[in-house]
Amino acid sequence: MARSDVRNTITFTEVDETNNPTATYVYSETQEHPNSSHEKSLGKWGRVDVMVSNLREYPTRWILDTFRTRAVHMPRQEADASPQDSLQAFCSSIAGLLSSRAVLQGVGVGNANASPTSALLLHILQDSSGRIATILFAHRVGTALEPECKMYRLAADVFNDVAMVLDCLSPMIPAGVGRVGVLSAAGVLRALCGVAGGSSKASLSAHFARGGNLAEVNAKDSSQETIISLIGMLVGSFVVSHVTSFAATWTSLLLLLTVHLGMNYAAVRAVQMTSLNRQRANIVFSTLLESDPALDLHSLGLSREIDHPTPPPARQSSPSTPRSPLTPAEVSNQEKIFESDGLLRWTSASTQSRELGYCQIGISLDRFLRLSATSTSTSTSTSIKIGASPSLKTTFPMPELSTLFAKEDHLLFLVRRRAHARVWYAGILLKNTCSPRSQLKAWAHALLAARVLDLSLSGEGDGQILDVIARTLDFLNRDARFERYLQGLEEVGWDLSLAALETRSGRRLVVDNHQ
Repeated sequence: MARSDVRNTITFTEVDETNNPTATYVYSETQEHPNSSHEKSLGKWGRVDVMVSNLREYPTRWILDTFRTRAVHMPRQEADASPQDSLQAFCSSIAGLLSSRAVLQGVGVGNANASPTSALLLHILQDSSGRIATILFAHRVGTALEPECKMYRLAADVFNDVAMVLDCLSPMIPAGVGRVGVLSAAGVLRALCGVAGGSSKASLSAHFARGGNLAEVNAKDSSQETIISLIGMLVGSFVVSHVTSFAATWTSLLLLLTVHLGMNYAAVRAVQMTSLNRQRANIVFSTLLESDPALDLHSLGLSREIDHPTPPPARQSSPSTPRSPLTPAEVSNQEKIFESDGLLRWTSASTQSRELGYCQIGISLDRFLRLSATSTSTSTSTSIKIGASPSLKTTFPMPELSTLFAKEDHLLFLVRRRAHARVWYAGILLKNTCSPRSQLKAWAHALLAARVLDLSLSGEGDGQILDVIARTLDFLNRDARFERYLQGLEEVGWDLSLAALETRSGRRLVVDNHQ
């Protein structure tokens, strides 16, 4: 009978946002004896047995997580967006009247053969589909609404305008399934507009509030919208009574929607957020690192064939200081409204920005391990069994990672998923001791490691990747470099107390090493 000697055991306890355990993962490193006839040795990484167990059942949550907001003082140029806001609301009111007239025509107003019951059933179908879409949309993107409030605020207007176009198309579609489908789609889009617009507006209102006067800001904003909508309805009454032809209706509608979206885009662009979401963190940290005279990307990427990578010795030199960090106003001029979720982008003043890959932060250990399931790495893989799922092939060196990040609040690893392109996928595990500042450090570490790998790594072996991760982590820790980065960010106006990097409900880990 084969025997095995347990060399090292690591227990990963996964907890939710309220610090309640949800799953337990056990890593066991064993050495099989040569007389084993039915078990095959899995190499120096040993055997990984992952046991997942639900430790408790939770009652259904009927209340969504509240958005964390923080009142900040706003620059004067951001408050000057009110004329744009008034103009877009005015155009939206008139366009809404045109689309409402089209809907009434579509349901049969003026047609003696139309049935009130059919119109009522259509309204019920629209309302029901909209409510279902509201629930699903809030479940899918609820966590991302605050970090990406600028994007979802503009997306809400896009949803609303597309819904108006569908409403105006409905009379042109024959009665039946086609018209019902178009009107239901319009109802769904309008429901998505309500969720995205209302939630993102709450974040933006908190951002504009001065001295904690959030209620005053909301009250005055509602009063302004009421007045503008009233004026729009009065002017729109004149428009709908004189614009009756097909060409005039569509010309007026498209012109109003163009002005509406243009003004909203300009207004969203004018907002200067002081929290660091993923895109703003990419811009800020890549610029900071690029300007740091102590950073040598090529030396950090030198490959060394070692079994247990260790950080290089610290240089005997005085701490260097990069240039002053970008201010929220400077970052606002560079950021895009719509950006791919989790994109790692390196922004440099000397060259064009470069897409390095993608990063997932605050993910579960199960998802972290699955990142390498289709990796192009050529090193020896380890078999992992997760619950009742089939065995995976992973190359993650978990003992080395847990040792390297023993004093950190995160664990990081990168894999390359495309054989003929340098597209790196980074996974970040967050420990239950992490704070907003340590989350920023984890993201900056992933960005720097991806940049080093993109520039100078010739192979994709795990030893080389782990070596780069160790070198970049040592660079950020040396002479308290990253803490000086954060201090500089606070001095130019960034709010580092708000965690805005996670766009989905995250998980946290408790790591326990048993030697």
